[in-house]
Amino acid sequence: MNTQRLTVAQALVKFLAAQFTERDGREERLIAGVWAIFGHGNVSGLGQALEEYGKEVGLPTYRPQNEQAMVHAAIAYAKHKNRLSTFACTASVGPGSTNMLTAAATATVNR
Repeated sequence: MNTQRLTVAQALVKFLAAQFTERDGREERLIAGVWAIFGHGNVSGLGQALEEYGKEVGLPTYRPQNEQAMVHAAIAYAKHKNRLSTFACTASVGPGSTNMLTAAATATVNR
């Protein structure tokens, strides 16, 4: 067995890419991609890992304009895919990340 040394962010990217859901014999990738706004809190970890491994493992990264919109887009995508697939969202610490909580609460309330 070969040991593969990865950072936590690299392992997270590979883990997300390896997750699948199945319904009625049809398999879907759970995380279709990542909406990401990179700042001082996540660019050197997760941003670097997505750049290094994202395309290799089939996890594309998209750059939205604001945090709340990217979560709403992930919600819409999940509804479109009958909740078999969604997008991961990431942003650095700050008031923008609080906007992600507002949108996530909307997803929870709307089921």
